[in-house]
Amino acid sequence: MKRRTFIQALSATTAASTGVITTACSSAAILPSRKFSPNDNIKIGAIGMGIIGFINMTEMNKVPGIEFVAAADCYEGRLTRTKEVFGNHIAITRDYREILNRSDIDAVIINTPDHWHAQMAIDAMKAGKHVHVEKPMVQRVEDGLKVLKVQQETGKVLQVGSKQFRDPSLQKAKEWIKDGAIGQLTIVESQISRNNGNGAWQYSLPTDASPQTIDWDMFLGNAPKIAFDADRFFRWRKYWDYGTGVSGDMFVHRMTGLHYALDSLGPTQVMASGGVRYWNDGREAPDVINALLEYPETANHDAFTLILKANFADGSGGGYSYRFVGSKGVIEVTWGKATLKRSKRWEPSTKDLVEGYNSVRTFSKAQQEAFVKEHEKYPKEIPAFESMDFGKPIEYKAPDANNRVAHYAHFAEVIRNGGTIYEDAAYGFRACAPTLLANESSRTGQAYRWDPINMKVL
Repeated sequence: MKRRTFIQALSATTAASTGVITTACSSAAILPSRKFSPNDNIKIGAIGMGIIGFINMTEMNKVPGIEFVAAADCYEGRLTRTKEVFGNHIAITRDYREILNRSDIDAVIINTPDHWHAQMAIDAMKAGKHVHVEKPMVQRVEDGLKVLKVQQETGKVLQVGSKQFRDPSLQKAKEWIKDGAIGQLTIVESQISRNNGNGAWQYSLPTDASPQTIDWDMFLGNAPKIAFDADRFFRWRKYWDYGTGVSGDMFVHRMTGLHYALDSLGPTQVMASGGVRYWNDGREAPDVINALLEYPETANHDAFTLILKANFADGSGGGYSYRFVGSKGVIEVTWGKATLKRSKRWEPSTKDLVEGYNSVRTFSKAQQEAFVKEHEKYPKEIPAFESMDFGKPIEYKAPDANNRVAHYAHFAEVIRNGGTIYEDAAYGFRACAPTLLANESSRTGQAYRWDPINMKVL
């Protein structure tokens, strides 16, 4: 059996049971057309009402048949604000376990700092709740298979909240790559840059932040026990005890989209470097980090190198993008737009052989003549596809779509009627584990080997 045929057979066997997205996912929200009675609603409890918590619950409320009934947060001010925004009927608590103990709640959405994701997801599924957990699915690589095991044992729906694959422009890139528009894939570059304090996690601190308004012990959980620190509570992404830095915050989005576009299970090697270059405010997580990830050849894609870049002091203004670079062209993806650029393959003429940037001109005159004569024996046939001249780049502009609503509508549909979650526990773990290894690499200076099929460090 030829190597690539063997790889195709292996990939077909493993992909069927490991949560790979192999079909296009519509970014448009397919909302239920019928109305639901209060008794038929899927009742949701929100754990964590920070920035993403408010955004998620606002968008989730747009899905018919979903009812937001309870919220938990360690800061009293956010619980007060939850009632102000969503209604006084919302039950509030500082202890998320009170939500899990309620028999009327069907599912929870976990919007907490990263160090709580795995424990809360496991607790919720064991309590009989379906789970939507924000990215990264886990803070530590060793917790990923634990979450997956509980999900399989309980049969509860678990969806991860990285919605990158729902961008229609990324779906167009997937289509172009599959059609061979850029030839053999060699490199993928993806960057996320920012240039403001809020983007660098310098979130605002309320004037009433204190041990009286914040349940500090609940926030810490299994993290090291230290004295109250408002900066660590509200700007937790800066600290390794609670967050996962740029990698877990932003790189995991890039991985989610990349794995969708290429139907990939993930890399086999990860290395990274970075540091605090600008935001010298006591943070531990780098504000600049770059990672190199090696992807092997599979039935779905060529072997390629992924380059991930992030800079939180980018004077260009920042932004995000993908560049899929192949032997025949490149696809550039930004939010809502995909651009395909192709170039003809250069074929040397006889004149180029002896006059251009070519070692032939360094040969003796007699050897040059002999070389040209030998070269002219071979036909200069160029495959039709390779000789295509697209002229101007092809641009695709995506229609407006609410990716969050689409994600939650699908979550509700699977809870109600069964089916397959696109971004399930296996998919979510495969997207976040390499980013966590990038963090380790940036701290230790080591490269890490990763088994993307069995999801473990080698």
